[in-house]
Amino acid sequence: MTKRKETIDKQKRRILHWSLGGALAGTGLLTPAVKALAAAPVGNAVVSAEGEKSLSLYNIHTHEKLNIVYRRNGHLIPTALDQINHILRDRRNGEATTMQPALLDLLHQLQTELEHDGIIEVISAYRSPDSNARMAKVSRGVAKHSLHTRGMAMDIRLPGVPLENLHKAALDLRGGGVGFYPRDRFVHLDIGRVRRWQQKA
Repeated sequence: MTKRKETIDKQKRRILHWSLGGALAGTGLLTPAVKALAAAPVGNAVVSAEGEKSLSLYNIHTHEKLNIVYRRNGHLIPTALDQINHILRDRRNGEATTMQPALLDLLHQLQTELEHDGIIEVISAYRSPDSNARMAKVSRGVAKHSLHTRGMAMDIRLPGVPLENLHKAALDLRGGGVGFYPRDRFVHLDIGRVRRWQQKA
């Protein structure tokens, strides 16, 4: 193998590892499907896939909107990820984190399954550890070690899509945890282990 080809292969592996949260793959927090993709050899569909993936996000608290392509020809677009990280920041203190691209891909896949190409209303995305700790003190529904603090979870709804349909589609994908909150009108998605729960009436 030439040095040039070796360098290119290393770059591809870095992109693949970043795009699938490779740094988290050994923690037990990602689903088996995501782990398998992160460990797959260079040249698989994630790296070589053609076309674009985009998301339209609306933060219901800050009223910010973002319609952006975040993948092109299978590759992540760093400037797009920066903008996504900003709109999904902790609204309580303005802190942002690196949202896991695997979560963005799950959102994109969910919209594809539902044939929905409109706005995703974001109720909650990143929560700083401090914000999460404060919330956990006053609400039993907030996990002390929430995946929101790792950029691995979002609470959403899709305008025009019944919440029950969104919930069912999310469960069918088996991409991680799915929480159904009919009273508060949102569905929780994360890329942790596959599990489900529902808000009490």
